[in-house]
Amino acid sequence: MFVLMLLIAITSNAAKAEEPAAKGIDLSQVKTLNFKRGLSEEDKACISCHQKEQPGIVADWKDSRHSHVGVGCNDCHQARKGEPDAQLHNKGDLKNVYISPLVSPATCGRCHSQEQEQFNKSGHFRSYHQIIPKDSLHALVKFHEGRNNKELGNAPDETGCMQCHGTKIKLDAEGKPDPTTWPNAGMGNIYPDGSTGNCAACHTRHKFSIAEARKPAACASCHLGPDHPDIEVFNNSKHGHVFNADGNNWKWDSPSDGWEPGDYRAPTCATCHMSGIGELSTTHNISERLYWNLWAKESKVRNSDDVMSPLLGNGVEGRKKMEQVCSSCHSSTHTTGFFKQGDKAVKLYNVEYYAPAQKMLDELKEKGLLKDNPWTDEFQITFYHLWHHEGRRARHGAMMGAPDYAHWHGFFELQQDLYKLQAIHKQRLETGKIE
Repeated sequence: MFVLMLLIAITSNAAKAEEPAAKGIDLSQVKTLNFKRGLSEEDKACISCHQKEQPGIVADWKDSRHSHVGVGCNDCHQARKGEPDAQLHNKGDLKNVYISPLVSPATCGRCHSQEQEQFNKSGHFRSYHQIIPKDSLHALVKFHEGRNNKELGNAPDETGCMQCHGTKIKLDAEGKPDPTTWPNAGMGNIYPDGSTGNCAACHTRHKFSIAEARKPAACASCHLGPDHPDIEVFNNSKHGHVFNADGNNWKWDSPSDGWEPGDYRAPTCATCHMSGIGELSTTHNISERLYWNLWAKESKVRNSDDVMSPLLGNGVEGRKKMEQVCSSCHSSTHTTGFFKQGDKAVKLYNVEYYAPAQKMLDELKEKGLLKDNPWTDEFQITFYHLWHHEGRRARHGAMMGAPDYAHWHGFFELQQDLYKLQAIHKQRLETGKIE
């Protein structure tokens, strides 16, 4: 009898569980948060206001690891009186508190010191610093593109260059960020406290998701286009093919240093350049696993520990580490063969394209057969495209397994550039005149 009654009770409860829930208010859309545990009174005041004024910010923070471990608004945004970017907050329930909208890498580094240290030794650190001494680049952006317009001429920089490279963030008389320098998502920002970088360039505010930073889109907003089409190169590669076909099914939120093959079927940018895999530990030094410099006029093997050097890194050790990444999915025969093919393409560019083009440029310069304005000189424009556009595409395509970029967008267009340079060079030497 007892067993029979127990079966009836179980069956009855199961039936109730299967009944549709009673209709009522959809609480999932109600933007009301009630955080108590681990938050200061100041943080609670921030949330009570901003969940009404900027609910997207609070929603992202609510879903973040920071929220789950009790990191609140003021842990990152609170400033000390007297700091250059400190602003007195006297609105709503938050009174007599100094805050700043600028959260610098030094702030993030209070908890993430290892990541900041690695970043400071990487090529990303140089993103804006390397632009400062480049007079020709400043002239291109402000004089030629901006037409030297006193009021409007900096627009190409504000809406273009600094959104990826960053800038030195200036403050107005009230200590607020100057709109000529902020907002921007640049990787190499120099903040008022002197620190360099921008963690939110990859781990966007206010969720700071590790899963987001592991996906190719995190890199694609800067690494794209005619001069460094890395996302297009990735999509053209077999790695990109697998990601685009199957990436929605992968596990993206594994702990740091625990994201391994099995969570994914093919690498993304982060896998090769940053992630822990096999015996390799995670790194925020994106130069650590590189052999060549693929973006310079001439590619050379990396051999410098100077963070401002284009050859930052140890190429020999970098190649070994990258081969370790490859070995998680590929045999040594496959990996060795791949790099032999890629290295051959880089050397071909150096020897047969860059070297003769540079030699012709030097000869014309010596004889005074180049225009003062390089952007009206067909030879100098073509030379620029040869190394900055077509040459980069050929090299990046070869080293990242993208055949269309190695060939049609690379070496095919390179030979067209070279023939054009040779024709202009010959005519100017024969006539002694600029056409």
